[in-house]
Amino acid sequence: MFTEKKKKRKTDIPSSSMSDIAFLLLVFFLLVSTIDQDKGVQMVLPPMGGDMQIAKVNITIVQINAEGKILFDDEIVPLGQVNVRAKNMIAKNPKMIFSVQTDTKTKYQDYLSVIDQLKIADAKKISIAG
Repeated sequence: MFTEKKKKRKTDIPSSSMSDIAFLLLVFFLLVSTIDQDKGVQMVLPPMGGDMQIAKVNITIVQINAEGKILFDDEIVPLGQVNVRAKNMIAKNPKMIFSVQTDTKTKYQDYLSVIDQLKIADAKKISIAG
């Protein structure tokens, strides 16, 4: 009596449908997930039109240099004092326009910080100059 050895069957995992499953999962997560979008700087731009003449009394120049130092009407001011000065100027003259001027190498974060300080001071008229 010969006993036959049973051949071991190889167990294979069928991989033909793996790509279909991966594709379906990819599509599912693309449809279900949301992408955060940057809101950027929220400003209302004036309509296109002719240039307006504005009195020099109603303009305050805020300059930011490449090192991030802030000149507020030709006087160096720390970032925390920008909103205080702006509030004082708005209290004296409600028509005040703040012209923010930057150097070509000014960091974007420094620029945004000054704009935020002006918004904290409730400045409604901000001019952006290059």
